[in-house]
Amino acid sequence: MLKSKLQPFIDRYDEITSQLSTPEIASDIKKMTELSKEQSNLEPIVNKAKEIIEVAEAIEENKEMLGDADFGEMAKEELAELEPKLVELQEEIKILMIPKDPNDDKDIYLELRAGTGGDESALFVEDTFKMYSRYADKLGWKVEIVSSSEGTAGGYKELIILIKGESVYSKLKYEAGTHRVQRVPATETQGRVHTSAITVAVIPEVGDVEVDIKPNDIKMDVYRSSGCGGQSVNTTDSAVRLTHIPTGIVAAIQDEKSQHKNRDKAMKVLKARVYEAQMREQMDKLAADRKLQVGSGDRSEKIRTYNYPQSRITDHRIGLTIYALDDVMNNGALDLVIDPLIAHAQAEALQAAESGN
Repeated sequence: MLKSKLQPFIDRYDEITSQLSTPEIASDIKKMTELSKEQSNLEPIVNKAKEIIEVAEAIEENKEMLGDADFGEMAKEELAELEPKLVELQEEIKILMIPKDPNDDKDIYLELRAGTGGDESALFVEDTFKMYSRYADKLGWKVEIVSSSEGTAGGYKELIILIKGESVYSKLKYEAGTHRVQRVPATETQGRVHTSAITVAVIPEVGDVEVDIKPNDIKMDVYRSSGCGGQSVNTTDSAVRLTHIPTGIVAAIQDEKSQHKNRDKAMKVLKARVYEAQMREQMDKLAADRKLQVGSGDRSEKIRTYNYPQSRITDHRIGLTIYALDDVMNNGALDLVIDPLIAHAQAEALQAAESGN
């Protein structure tokens, strides 16, 4: 019974392997890419399925030997090891078979914005950017600043970065929300702890096929880009602001000296934001039926507190508290927070699947 449920995954994997070796597929890049991606997604399930079938068959063989005078005792000992192992493997494959988020493999735009706390908030935007950059370095991801707006006393009022690499969205999608920091600012003479906050948005990068924006739906404004404190950084109208008229969503880029380059960047950001708005609408409908603790992505939701005096990070959604702030902020050890979030989200998804919601 168990083998019959798992065999179709193995058969499909073998079928794809055969197809990929044919000249027809080798000459069709699009089809080859699709099949390779499907095979890659199937591989962990297939490996686990083969292991489960092997253990299940070993259990059956040992059960048949239980009455044997010579091998009965040995079979009993092996069953004591194999049966718990089978239960463990079955739980593991359940997680692997949770429907995959279609955005998990995408690169992302990470948008960091200063909130309450003025200059201190802008400084924390910079600190958070460094935290994500160090984490990205550990995973071999590439980080590129798309747009920046500097704070009056350092840091950034707003920062948009593009992070490219393997499964970036799957790791960082739970970072969206309000991040609160508690620490003594450098300018504080009384040694008092101040609380400030920034907001983080995590937006998957999308292709032209995934979101269709008609040229007539875009309003473009050009203006002269400016630096910190109104200081002119360009003498031409190279900064570009694009507005998606049906939704009112805006993307403005001024970092490049070329208007053409700024427009290209702004268009990519605009498409990602429109896609995210559509995705958010779908998630809101889902949340009406079943509220998930992790992954709502609401930017107004306070998700995490960074307490510097106590070297403490608390993720409020799952009640996680760790005393490793320096390791997370300065050594890229963000997996100490992200891995428990992913495990919690998987447990929620598994529970939902089993209850039929």
